[in-house]
Amino acid sequence: MNEPQTFPQYFLQSVKKYGSGKVALRQKELGIWREFTWEESFEQVRDFALGLVVLGLQRGQHVATIGDNDRQYLWGFIGVQAVGGAVVGLYTDSRPEEVAYVVDHSDSVLVLAKDQEQCDKMLEIRDQVPKVKKVIYWDERGLWNYDDDWLISFEKVQALGRKLAQKESARFETEVALGQGDDLGMLCYTSGTTGLPKGVMLSHGNMMYSAKVYLDVDPRYDTDNHLSFLPMGWIAEPVLGFAPHVSAGMVINFPEEPETVRENMREISPHVVLYNSRLWDNLVGLVQVRIKDASWVNRTLYRLFLPVGLQVADKKFSNESISPLLNLAYRLGDLLVFKPLRGQLGLSQVRSAYTGGSALSPDAMRFLHALGINIKQVYGSTEVTGGATLHRDGDIKFASVGQPAPGIEVRTSPEGEIQIAGPTVMQGYYKNPEATEKDLIRENGHRWFRTGDAGHIDADGHIIFQDRVKNMLTLANGEVFSPQFIEGRLKFSPYIRDVMVIGGADRSFVTALVIIDFESVGHWAEKRGLGYTTFVDLSQKPEVYDLVNEAVAEVNDSLPEGGRIRRFVLMHKEFDADEAEMTRTRKLRRNVLFERYAEIIESMYTGKDAVQVRAPVRYQDGREGIIETKIRIMTPRDSS
Repeated sequence: MNEPQTFPQYFLQSVKKYGSGKVALRQKELGIWREFTWEESFEQVRDFALGLVVLGLQRGQHVATIGDNDRQYLWGFIGVQAVGGAVVGLYTDSRPEEVAYVVDHSDSVLVLAKDQEQCDKMLEIRDQVPKVKKVIYWDERGLWNYDDDWLISFEKVQALGRKLAQKESARFETEVALGQGDDLGMLCYTSGTTGLPKGVMLSHGNMMYSAKVYLDVDPRYDTDNHLSFLPMGWIAEPVLGFAPHVSAGMVINFPEEPETVRENMREISPHVVLYNSRLWDNLVGLVQVRIKDASWVNRTLYRLFLPVGLQVADKKFSNESISPLLNLAYRLGDLLVFKPLRGQLGLSQVRSAYTGGSALSPDAMRFLHALGINIKQVYGSTEVTGGATLHRDGDIKFASVGQPAPGIEVRTSPEGEIQIAGPTVMQGYYKNPEATEKDLIRENGHRWFRTGDAGHIDADGHIIFQDRVKNMLTLANGEVFSPQFIEGRLKFSPYIRDVMVIGGADRSFVTALVIIDFESVGHWAEKRGLGYTTFVDLSQKPEVYDLVNEAVAEVNDSLPEGGRIRRFVLMHKEFDADEAEMTRTRKLRRNVLFERYAEIIESMYTGKDAVQVRAPVRYQDGREGIIETKIRIMTPRDSS
């Protein structure tokens, strides 16, 4: 057999390698994990694929799929592609009108819809999807009394396929062999936040190369377990789950229900995990809550060994050697505290954990590494088949999203836009040549995808993601910067609650209004014997300015020279939603803040060292009053 190029060709290669002697996948049903060997999985895929042929599916046609992660989804995914079709993934919670748009726009001729809920959506929009010949369901609960020949069960499709296989025993292998790496394998639709969703055309070559990227950096083995729970409308699950399953033999596991994922995670204990930053933050919070509810002994052990774990994590981040004594202390802490915690989280065997989407805070990264969870940031998009950059072991920078993946090129345009080239770049947008032309730059045999994201590449080759280009501002000196990026990075500090970064075409440098976190800074001050009476008093102490200066200096180190904060103040009061300075969800009302604090802002740009303000205050005994005070203006130590 020639070198595999497509999902089904890799699948057949693994089937021949493992046969009936190895488990290919599991699914939990009625409290029991059902196992299927590679040979059994092959029969399911073959029968379904040939059943699609009987239903009239032609090479190059599209099949939409909507449903939870199940073994039938996997078999259907491979089966569609085996006979030359392309899969169109939909999110299970898509509204009927959203389903109608994607199914119709993608020209899907068949739809895989898991259950009654999804079939009802299809029946509701039937008149809007005239190209659809059949809707195939695999969970028949609630559908027994439906009398509509537009609906057909997964098993009946397989029965049609078995009859064809009896007549043409080599038909399935022949169909699979016809596949090419450039064939369209999947249509992934964008979220449509700025317009109608666009169908991203991804070839088999795109997807298999993207999977290879992860395999090269973090190898997978045929003894590894993967829990499939990421939404199937997203490219991450096909690339991180299905592709390593067919190419590396990784065992794929499906949860009993979406609601049982956490429990099933503990039972399976996968070797590779991808969460978004929100889920990782929730997990950190879960650990801290559980520790509060733990026994006195466990709380004491946690307080004793967590600093050891954090110290080891910091040394790994800075590439410092770990002394034998510290290593011994960590191993003891791992045995008594960290390993049991990882087990409770279903992460006892995880080798590589990824975080995608928005950046995870350094505190969360340090905490997770202290627990022995090897978490790394990835960055990419559907248009580049998932991740284009990622951290490597031993080379993790909090401010970055890692370095380009093997074989992937990353550059920034003169305007500061991140652009990506390589084998993972999409074929284009389906039926949208204008958008394709806009987002793909063809240059010297390369196709560069314009991400629309702003960033830069640091001296070590790490990619620093800042913001969407449309959110960037330009200073009078021509330097482009992202207020939201800087604000977000500064709020990683536990001592900073809110920030407003200032700059623009009429400003020659960046400044910031900083709000301290009164509780955290107050606790810090009390531990050092620094007395204070009010928020104003605490915020203006030189020691507090020095404390915040460290955070500003650290963020400045991750920014281009011309876009660094040159002056900042610690505000005398918090931004207040009741005063319309921010929304109830804590988003800044910038226009209000610019007007209200215009004198402070102008003072930072005119070279003053301080500015006089009047402010309402609340004393610790409950009394209220108005005071006049000087607000100090500071130049960060690294920004001369």
